[in-house]
Amino acid sequence: MSSAELIRIVSRSSPMALAQVERVRAELAVLHPGIATEVVPVTTSGDRWMGDLSALGGKGAFTKEVDAALLAGEADLAVHCLKDVPADRPLPAGTVFAAYLRRDDIRDALVHPGGLTLDELPRGARIGTSSVRRIAQLAASHPHLECVPMRGNANSRLAKLDAGEADALLLAVSGLERIGLPERISQILPVDIMCPPIGAGILALQCREDDPATIETVSGLGHRETWREATAERMFLHVLQGHCNSPIAGYAKAEPDGRLSMRGRVFAPDGKRILDAHEWAGALGPEDLGTATALALKRQGAQELIDGIPH
Repeated sequence: MSSAELIRIVSRSSPMALAQVERVRAELAVLHPGIATEVVPVTTSGDRWMGDLSALGGKGAFTKEVDAALLAGEADLAVHCLKDVPADRPLPAGTVFAAYLRRDDIRDALVHPGGLTLDELPRGARIGTSSVRRIAQLAASHPHLECVPMRGNANSRLAKLDAGEADALLLAVSGLERIGLPERISQILPVDIMCPPIGAGILALQCREDDPATIETVSGLGHRETWREATAERMFLHVLQGHCNSPIAGYAKAEPDGRLSMRGRVFAPDGKRILDAHEWAGALGPEDLGTATALALKRQGAQELIDGIPH
């Protein structure tokens, strides 16, 4: 099969999205030195809209225009943060994930200008975040802190923090590393305090199904353990059928000896109820592990909890 000679990569135009594309271009250049790449930037409705994401139909707001450019043949490859790609519905018809890159840090970070940790923040300190997952977990672990809505890409949120619109921020460790600002981190939060979103730290490469040359070329960038983790996590979210106002968190972990486990959590928005499941795959494949973890939560009442949250 012939490999592609020019790969046009569509991406959101935020600094982080473009940094993610640069990682893909660099890895491709090592794997296939002869291939040229160019970037096709788009601005998505999710980037333009600063209100509540649920009004735009949730996380798909960040991927719609990217998908459209790919399907229209204006680009050959899309680079997504997997956590922004809805798992409760299939990928757009005619597209596939050709590879998941090696996973980055899955944890969340606290950014505080004075370098304080969560435990050191004074009562009433304002934490900038619009994530229902973060809000619920913060309410559970640090109910004396106040969350204030804050959207926008990481750079614009940092600018809002610096302008005094909040006292601290919660951002992904991997995101701050991608935009070259790890020094802004004042504390990396352990996963038992702040369980990550499904797909955290994973970059996914999406192609058209009818473009075997590009699929063949980029599939070599895939990382097998990340694929196993992502597959379990996305099936977990698919079975739970959460909506964009339901705080759901979880991560799968592939051990060096090949064993695979999945931790899943569902929260009441006020953090007053936490459902928790931890399953090992044993002989199960990744998809079955994700299903088993979701069913363990459903037995604890996850469906009623999710259905009872307005959206």
